[in-house]
Amino acid sequence: MQPDRTPADRVDVCIVGAGPAGALVAHRLASAGHDVVVLEAGPRFEFEDRIERMERSIRPAHPPQSVWDMGGERDAYSSVGGHHYPLNVARVKGVGGTSLHWQGMVMRMPESDFDGSHGPAWPIGYEDLRPYYAEAEAAFGVAGAEDNPFAPPRERPFPMPAFGPSHSDSILAEAAEELEITTHSVPNARNSEPRDGRSECVGYGTCRPVCPSGAKYDATVHVGKAEAAGARVIDEVPVQRLETDGEGAIEAAVYATPEGETHRQRARSFVLAAGGIETPRLLLLSRSETHPDGLANSSGAVGRYFMDHLFAGAGGTVDRRTRQNHVGFQTTESHQFYDPDREGVGPLKLEFLNTAGPSPVEQAMGAEEFGDDLLEQLREGYGNHIAVGGLVGQRPDPTNRITLDPDRTDDHGNPVPRIDWAVGDRARATIEWANGIQHRLLEAVDADVGWTAGPDSTGPAYHHMGTTRMGTDPSHSVVDPACRTHDVENCWIASSSVFVTSGAMNPTLTIGALALRVADRLDERLAQA
Repeated sequence: MQPDRTPADRVDVCIVGAGPAGALVAHRLASAGHDVVVLEAGPRFEFEDRIERMERSIRPAHPPQSVWDMGGERDAYSSVGGHHYPLNVARVKGVGGTSLHWQGMVMRMPESDFDGSHGPAWPIGYEDLRPYYAEAEAAFGVAGAEDNPFAPPRERPFPMPAFGPSHSDSILAEAAEELEITTHSVPNARNSEPRDGRSECVGYGTCRPVCPSGAKYDATVHVGKAEAAGARVIDEVPVQRLETDGEGAIEAAVYATPEGETHRQRARSFVLAAGGIETPRLLLLSRSETHPDGLANSSGAVGRYFMDHLFAGAGGTVDRRTRQNHVGFQTTESHQFYDPDREGVGPLKLEFLNTAGPSPVEQAMGAEEFGDDLLEQLREGYGNHIAVGGLVGQRPDPTNRITLDPDRTDDHGNPVPRIDWAVGDRARATIEWANGIQHRLLEAVDADVGWTAGPDSTGPAYHHMGTTRMGTDPSHSVVDPACRTHDVENCWIASSSVFVTSGAMNPTLTIGALALRVADRLDERLAQA
């Protein structure tokens, strides 16, 4: 039986995207009694299939994109500029969004990310988001500890205890102490104990790209809560464009169905929660006679200032067991270098990697021996790898941008996103600086360094930020401090696309905090109408 994908009558809110931001907004507004419809471009994935998806992820015959059925015309894109951007490696289109693939680290951005220390100042400060950070931590279910002396101020404990340091963390901790580097635990959106109807982490170690147990939070949790509160979530209905009424408001979201039909979902207000690539693309696809440069784009900033985090890292082997890959996430970091007291570099988040080196499965897959010979090879080659990583931010640059490709279209005939992206001099300098710190740590444990991810071999963390930036000046920004677009009175954006700067912290907790804040502002507005 085919699901009903026909539009509802005019609703209070139409949300585009069923990832963490869209799911949180839908749950909060539906719980407040509003009629909510969520339109999601991708399918629903059955929870029972996650074991099979995990098995697919560790077999070399299956590329990373295949784990969550990414690829083909639907997900086509182009990449130009100074650095290739492999968009589909880590994104997911479907109910739950890229949170199905993410690693699950959730830290607050500190005050310095908002106050102009690392680039343009945000029109809101840390204190504006502080209560929403606490709400997002409760919603996601964050395991953490108050052992980070560099963290911004808190108002309540974490919902669950932190995960303890891994065995490789304890080895590196000795070196960190010797080098006067302060280490601390990592807040994780995964259960360290049973919570919210989900088990504690059982250590599959495949968090990215798939958590078979459901201990790691993903947005299907709040999709389910939103539906229980009365929201309607429609899958496999990519929104083609947003139609306005000619008086400064969106009237309907036009979406396509797998059956080849096109429908219009009318609503009083619209929330765009499709991420930092698809949100600006949809606004640009929605150009009209009234909005010739795209919707909400009188500033010309839609798609501009695209930012990501860059990876810096180094690793090798040591003459002792490290027990790598027992968990698929970080348990120890250092934020000591986040506000560097040196010219020419930006914030750095230093990570101690538990996924250094091959897993036993990866070794066995590439082995030419079998039986006892294979077992001996695994004993000798597994368990002595160690590595240190880090995230480095980018400055907002208007030439790093998302546009519509004039020569390539998707499965509906729409121009695909074109990513024009380069790393930038400050990011390169920060990566070089990070590599120096990482090499010193590895040398202190007598590691034989086998690889370094430096400025010429870096890649993105797939944190899409900045393409509909927040600001008070409509001529230089897309949304106001409440995340409502300057140009379109009933359009709100809940996404890291509104970030003014990137910092170097993983963005999802801030996305969640902003989404909850958007929901509250929109709830107030709907109540007044």
